[in-house]
Amino acid sequence: MIYIVLAVLLAVAGVIAADEVLARRRRAARSIGLDRLLRERVGVPAVDGRDPWAIVDGALAEEADEADPDVYESLDARTDPRRFRPLLADGVEIKTFELRWGNDYAMVANPLRAQHYKLEIWEAELLPLMDGERTSADLVAERMSEVGDLETTGVTSLVAALHAGGFLDPPPLDVPQAVATHLDPSTPARRKIRTFAKTLSIDWSGADRLVKWCYRWVLQPFFHPTGAIVGGLIAAAGFVAFVETQRSGDFSLGGDTAPAETALLLLLSFVLTFAHELAHASVMTHYGRRVKSAGFMIYFGSPAFFVEASDSLMMERGQRIMQSAAGPFAELVLAGLASLAIVAFPDSGGADLLYKFAVLNYFVIFLNLIPLLELDGYWILSDLIQMPDLRPRSLQFIQRDLWHKLKVREHFTPQEIGLGLYGFVGVLFTIFSFYGAYFFWQEIFGDLITSLWEGGLGPRLLLLVLAMFLGGPAIRGLINLVRTLVRRGKAIAAKMKFRLETSWRIEAAELIDALPVFDDLPGDVLSDLAGRVGLRTIRPGQVVFRQGDRADGFYVVRKGTVVIEDEHPETGDTRVLRTMARGEAFGEMALLTTAPRQATARGQGEVELFHVDRGTFDRLLADSIHAPDFAPTMQALAELRELPVFRYLGSESLSYLLEHGEWVTWAPGDEPIVQGEPGDAFYALASGHADVVRDDALVGTVGAGDYVGEAALLTDAPRNATVVATTPVRAYRLDREGFEQVVAEGLRSAEPRSVAERNETH
Repeated sequence: MIYIVLAVLLAVAGVIAADEVLARRRRAARSIGLDRLLRERVGVPAVDGRDPWAIVDGALAEEADEADPDVYESLDARTDPRRFRPLLADGVEIKTFELRWGNDYAMVANPLRAQHYKLEIWEAELLPLMDGERTSADLVAERMSEVGDLETTGVTSLVAALHAGGFLDPPPLDVPQAVATHLDPSTPARRKIRTFAKTLSIDWSGADRLVKWCYRWVLQPFFHPTGAIVGGLIAAAGFVAFVETQRSGDFSLGGDTAPAETALLLLLSFVLTFAHELAHASVMTHYGRRVKSAGFMIYFGSPAFFVEASDSLMMERGQRIMQSAAGPFAELVLAGLASLAIVAFPDSGGADLLYKFAVLNYFVIFLNLIPLLELDGYWILSDLIQMPDLRPRSLQFIQRDLWHKLKVREHFTPQEIGLGLYGFVGVLFTIFSFYGAYFFWQEIFGDLITSLWEGGLGPRLLLLVLAMFLGGPAIRGLINLVRTLVRRGKAIAAKMKFRLETSWRIEAAELIDALPVFDDLPGDVLSDLAGRVGLRTIRPGQVVFRQGDRADGFYVVRKGTVVIEDEHPETGDTRVLRTMARGEAFGEMALLTTAPRQATARGQGEVELFHVDRGTFDRLLADSIHAPDFAPTMQALAELRELPVFRYLGSESLSYLLEHGEWVTWAPGDEPIVQGEPGDAFYALASGHADVVRDDALVGTVGAGDYVGEAALLTDAPRNATVVATTPVRAYRLDREGFEQVVAEGLRSAEPRSVAERNETH
């Protein structure tokens, strides 16, 4: 055993040493010229042969302004998010996947295949428009024409995420990381050692070359029909041979085992894991995908190899199924060879060792193919039924959505029936696995464990190997259970602490006071409100409230993020409308009306919310004599929210509308917008009808719920058509400043959101 450990450590040291040599060569071959880099990014040429960044200081500043007045204009253009022109980098790959159960999605990979994002269909449809000619404002206008609302964060957060992930040209420069790397005196090898000490894993970025070599010279024949048939025959014949060997009773797992034999068995188990991962990676190479990295890790006390195979997300469904099945297939072939060798040479000295290897191998294959564990069998099943997030969705449905539907007696869709069945089978399997494990070990392996423990060093090492391979899933399940219980305990403790301490109420008051809709509340009313606030802990995927529910309060995000989703009533497809972060409020407008919730709010990860119930909110309105502007302001905001184009805007954006807009009326024949004139306002129609005329030709008609005037404001172009009222019209007029504030606020507040992806680490 000690020799195996030493061999593994030497191999790790060799990988680190080789990686450090390559890193030194790369570091010596490159240098960063900051002045040149800034000039290229901003697009400013040299002035009379001098660097423009060197002449903007001291006595030469005035000369710089006269010589090159476009420097600051270029900087302003590059830093204005509305004028940013996203350009999709060459080599970006986009693939759309249509699913049987709805919720189609798209995958996009950056040129280096280092990042893979899962996008909604509408997001993927915007990517071809990122040609370097259209601005972010143009993309917002395109999105507005499709969905009919002024919510801009969906588009802008997509642009921010693509830029951060290296999908746009030029790629981003991570200045803090670059500075930290160059200031770190330690070598790459030492940094890898530190990483291994913290994460118990070490990766190798050059694994793709090794996989391609193995595929070309060893494994490629297995991808031809003849090779696949030969491999299948070996696996089938070997399994039959193993069954016959088991029936004969000539071999068993008990008995004395020499330390050398135990060490050899452990080495064979490493070879088995290596072959399993190599098979997964070879399928990727066969279909032209790239293995990002591979490495070694201590996984819940068990040493194992892994392959980072996220590029397989770009493969077709059948190819992904083949990739998931390749690992168990390789193990079946190896186990079959071992079983056939036992039958051919039953009296040889290595037959007993091969039998133990085959037993462990078949048991690992069994665990890998059970679709109730997130192993290869699970990924095969999820791709077969076209539901990539089968397990989390089923657990979420069982824990939350099922009981809600039963309570309100809502109809179950075929998809929900399947999720419920899979979730219940998973629960039953968990119960059965505990009973089966007890019976299995007590009745079958009870004597074996005793004999191995009392047999000396070698048998004890064999018992350790058995525990690592057979007890790994149980240990991982126990650890996950403990983590869940710890999180629940922390949530309960946080609620108790919240009730006892006043500092958290002060924090709630500060967050509420920062909301624009509460600007008119006096201090005593705000303090009363903060004193009545509650704390809610939301688990990942848990629903805060559902579309169609009666409003019972409003919420302020204290920690984490909440997504606001629109659910299609017939297909069940969902569309993410907004993502709420710390300090943002949602649900307050629904308290002013009797209308049900227009969307569903769901926690994204662990979330903490401050909650103000309806009774407290109604009391604020009833006591509005202390804040005479509060109730009218809330009513005005609620009226704006009833216009479809403003329905998904946050409270802050709605406040901009109140500051920079007003209700107007048009008589029949009025022309609030005239073709060729500069754009000065945006109009949202609440009632009435108007014609849209371009070059004296009728091109369309607008009515209640429609809007006009956005194109000229977004693109800084003259009006492209004339709007003529045909009936009395009531509309909300938003001036250019207010419109630009709403759009710019969405652009500036957009962060590189966490784009969902299935991380294929085997």
